Amino acid sequence: MMRAGSLILGLLVLAAVWFGPLPQLARQAFFAHMAMHMGVVAIAAPLIALGISSSVFDPVRKWPGLFPPIPLSLLELVVVWAWHTPALHHLARHGAAGLAVEQAAFLLSGLLVWLSVFGGALAQRHERAATGIAALLLTSMHMTLLGALLSLTPRPLYQHAGDFGSLTPLEDQHLGGAIMLIVGGFSYLAGGLWLTAALVRSTMQSQGKMA
Repeated sequence: MMRAGSLILGLLVLAAVWFGPLPQLARQAFFAHMAMHMGVVAIAAPLIALGISSSVFDPVRKWPGLFPPIPLSLLELVVVWAWHTPALHHLARHGAAGLAVEQAAFLLSGLLVWLSVFGGALAQRHERAATGIAALLLTSMHMTLLGALLSLTPRPLYQHAGDFGSLTPLEDQHLGGAIMLIVGGFSYLAGGLWLTAALVRSTMQSQGKMA
């Protein structure tokens, strides 16, 4: 029931991000575009991964060798930073096709990371826990770094359609960076801490049985 609830909630978040007002707002507001990004990789992806993990649809149970946590976290790093370069960001901000490709890349890379740390059989998850923790902490660090860069830079890094409401382009960019800094950094850090706690509990239980 918990897995089903997590999967449904993740799909609802994804639907709200993609079919709600954010795609239209993202054409003018950088913070709306960043909200879409975080909604996909930091909220929907982990919920969907939790819903799929340990079920018959969990690909990590069948092919654990194809889901190494740290290499997949590096893949997500490349995807995220690449789509925040001015050229690719402009492509996603001002074209439906570009936005669709960007969002698909974010969802796929996010799911791969979260499935790699949450998925697999119980014995596999225990063995993969340490690398899963490292992968999530690495992702939290680079999300925080990119969010800080966007929040603290003294000039706009992207072309904007114009001021959004009372926000100047720079203020809009700073708000988007803060969203990434808070939501992205917290989500992956929380996942890493959750895995750490689970690993400690499992280790203590194993030691108790041996004693």
